[in-house]
Amino acid sequence: SYYRDSEKKFVQWYSPEWEKIIPSKTSTPDELRPALVEAVKRHLMSDVPYGVLLSGGLDSSLIAAIASMLTQSKGKKLHSFSIGLKGSPDLRYARKTAKFLQTEHHEITFTIQEGLDALRDVIYQIESFDVTTIRASTPMYLLARKIRSSGIKMVLSGEGADEIFGGYLYFHMAPSAKEFHEETVRKLFMLSKYDCLRANKSTAAWGIETRVPFLDREFLDYAMSIDPALKMCSGKKIEKAILRQAFLGYLPEEILWRQKEQFSDGVGYGWIDFLKKYTEKKVSDEMMEEAKKSLGSGAPSTKEEYFYRTIFSELFPHPSAAATVPIGPTIACST
Repeated sequence: SYYRDSEKKFVQWYSPEWEKIIPSKTSTPDELRPALVEAVKRHLMSDVPYGVLLSGGLDSSLIAAIASMLTQSKGKKLHSFSIGLKGSPDLRYARKTAKFLQTEHHEITFTIQEGLDALRDVIYQIESFDVTTIRASTPMYLLARKIRSSGIKMVLSGEGADEIFGGYLYFHMAPSAKEFHEETVRKLFMLSKYDCLRANKSTAAWGIETRVPFLDREFLDYAMSIDPALKMCSGKKIEKAILRQAFLGYLPEEILWRQKEQFSDGVGYGWIDFLKKYTEKKVSDEMMEEAKKSLGSGAPSTKEEYFYRTIFSELFPHPSAAATVPIGPTIACST
C-alpha cells in the first residue's frame, strides 16, 4: 500500500493534468536545503566508483557541493568532470567550483573536429534528431568516454532543477504564479524526450550510469508542492532565487549567482556557431524545399535539423523511428 501511494505521488508531477492543481505550501531555506541533501545522499548509494558532472552552472555545482561534503565525511575525495572547447565558460567556472570544493577534478577539452566526427555516433546513441539535444549530447558523449576510461561507473548530474524551479530565462516573463506552475509541469512531462534523454543515453553509450538527485521522488514531491509564487523571478529577481538562498556559503558567490546558460553554449559558443555554418554549406535551399513537399508540417525548419534528420533516417530508416522524435517549435527543455 505504501509503495503504491508513493508511486502515485511520484508520477503525478509528470502527468499534464496536474498542471491545474496549484500547490500552496510555504518553503524556507532550512527546509529546502536538507531535502536536497537527503536526495543526494540517497543517490550516492553505490557499490561502484562514482563522480559528478560539473559544468560550473548552479545546478551541477550544488549537486557537486553536497556530494563532495558527503564524500569527504567518509574520508574520500569526490571526482568531478567537466568538458568544453579550449577557453570555454564551463571549463573556467567548473575549475573555480572544483577548487572551492576540493574535488579531484578532471578537465577535458575537445575540438570542433572531434565533435563533428562524433555526430553520427551521437545520433545513433541518443536516437533523436532534435537540434538542441544533439548540440549538447555531443560534448556529453565525449566526456562520458573519458569518464569510462578513468574507471568511474556512476555520475551525478544536475538535470531537473530548471524544470522544477523555473530556471530557464523565459520564466522571467511568466504572467502569473498559476501559469508559472503549469509550465513547470509541462516541462517535467517533456524531460524524457529532451534533457533526461540526453543525460541518460549520452553516458549509457559508454556504460556510465547517470543519476539525477533533483528528480529524486521525495525531493520532487516536496519541491513541486511549493507555492509557485515563491519560485517566480519577475522583474530583476534572478531565476531559482529560492534554491540559491537555501545554499548560501556552499559555493563561491559568482557560481551561486551565475545566470542560466545552456550546456551547449557553456561548452563553447564556437561549437554551435560552427554547426550552423557547416550545415548551411551542406544543405541546399533546394533540399529544404523538397523536404517541405515530402514531409509537410513535419519538415525540418532549419538546415541544421535537416542535416541531423538525414543521418537519423540513414541509421533508423523505418518511418516509425522518426515518429518518436518531437518536432516543431518548442521551448522544452534546453532552449
